[in-house]
Amino acid sequence: MMEWTLILLIAISAVLLIVSIASNRNAEKQKHKEIDMVHVAVMKDINNVNEQIRNLELDIEVVTKEAGVHLTPEEMIFKREVLDLYKRKYSIETIAQKKQVSESEINQLLAPYLAAKDGRSKLAHEI
Repeated sequence: MMEWTLILLIAISAVLLIVSIASNRNAEKQKHKEIDMVHVAVMKDINNVNEQIRNLELDIEVVTKEAGVHLTPEEMIFKREVLDLYKRKYSIETIAQKKQVSESEINQLLAPYLAAKDGRSKLAHEI
């Protein structure tokens, strides 16, 4: 009788082991499918962002050509960095120091943006 009990326990443990392995495989497959779905969604988002960047680059090219603006890549980067610092509330003096140019050059470069900002704020106060 003791042998049959031992054989029965071993058989039950073998069946439970097989069931456990099968359920782990199913859970793994499900997790893998979820990861694949997230990967596909992220890749779609990346493609959308790349397309938007491409469209912005083309828009910038069209606007600069239409406006007759002729800047070298270095000039464009310099202006972008100066404008970025200004929009992040750096003072003109600090920007000039960081870029190692005169304050008057920074003022001259930012003049179109300062005039546009002043015009908008005056318009907002008038309304």
